[in-house]
Formats: sequence, C-alpha cells, structure tokens
Amino acid sequence: MLDTRAEGTGRGETRSTLVRVAARLLRERGAAAVTTRAVAEAAGVQAPTIYRLFGDKDGLLDAVAEHVFAAYVADKALAVETSDPIADLRAGWDTQIGFGLANPALFVVLLADPARLTRSPAAAAGLEVLRARVHQIAAAGRLRVTERRAVELIRAAGTGAVLTLLSAPPEDRDPGLADAMYDAVLRSILTDAPALADRTPAAAAIAFRTVVPDLTLLTDTERALLSEWLDRAART
Repeated sequence: MLDTRAEGTGRGETRSTLVRVAARLLRERGAAAVTTRAVAEAAGVQAPTIYRLFGDKDGLLDAVAEHVFAAYVADKALAVETSDPIADLRAGWDTQIGFGLANPALFVVLLADPARLTRSPAAAAGLEVLRARVHQIAAAGRLRVTERRAVELIRAAGTGAVLTLLSAPPEDRDPGLADAMYDAVLRSILTDAPALADRTPAAAAIAFRTVVPDLTLLTDTERALLSEWLDRAART
C-alpha cells in the first residue's frame, strides 16, 4: 500500500521523524521497544516506509545512534579549551561519562553491536576530539605511553566505568567510581613531573613524536621512519 503520508511530507522529513520517534522509544522504553511496527505506528506511517528509508531495523538504529551522537559530539567539540591540556581531558571524560549515563539504552545498543561505532561519522569525530586532547598532553611532555595507548586506555576505562554504573540501580551506584577510574588512568599514562621536566627517553620520544608531521624538510619516507623509531623508543 502506498504510504501517502510519507510521500506528502517528503522523504527527508519522514526520515527525520522516524529517527526522532525511534530515539524517544529507545530512551524511554529501551531497545526492545524499538521495533519497526512500534516506530511506524508512533510516527504515523506504514512499516514498509522504514525499510525503504533505512533498509532494516539495524539501519534505523544506526541512524538513531548517529542522531544522538551528533548532538553529543557537537557540544563536545564546542567546549572551550584551556591552556591546561590535562584539565581539558578531564572535562572530556566527565562529558563522556555523563553521556553514557544519560543514554543507557543507546549504550546497550552500541555494546551489542560495537561495529556501529565504526560506521558512525559522529563517533569518529568524537574520537578525533579525544585524540587531539591526548596529542596536546604529549606535546607538553607529560605522556609516558604512546598517544594510541593513551587514547585506547581512556576509551576502555570510560566504557567500563559506564557499564559498571549502569549495571546497578541508580541508588546503589558508587558516586566516586568514575573519578577513581579516571585517576587510575592518569597514573598509568602521565609522568609525575611537571610539563617538560621528565627527562626519560620515553617521555622525550613521545613529545618529539608530536612534531614529526611538521618536519616538512624531511620526505614522507623519512618522517615515517623517524616516527617508527620514536614509537619504538616510547615503548621501552
């Protein structure tokens, strides 16, 4: 049967409506409530419209994740950075934890299909924000591990903290858990000394590694080789 309402309002508007409705159902009633039938009924369209616009339910959930992530990443990217890269990292951590706790159903959906994150441009943009903040810490000489290791530790710790908190009723959650996890991560990735005061080979290599892309007097091959040497020194 022809979905005259979808045809009348336009493909883009109908798609946006379905995403908003699905996001609301996900937020209010959980992932189990986001069925093609329930979303179609709530949006006032026929179920085949969802298949035409999204392919299937997974396609709809991808669009919902992108919709919610895009708003989160936009706020994160607009946050005013300070002259203290570690303070900026802490602000980003707090935002990440807050997002996970505010969107528990979406968090469960993402855990059920981690590949959804790799398909999300907004998630990729958020990851770039984190990488940029870690890069600033490395440039200040405060990183004791490689930038990649630091980013992965932060992501893993944040995901674990949110998952642990969501697994308990709100009244039983440890309010200091996320802070304790963050402190543990900092102890594993930061030097103890003030910026640029750590004279260990690893800290020096990590800090120098941040400026390699700017060494335009070197060829691409030379920069790649230098980066490889510095990454090896940073792991010792």
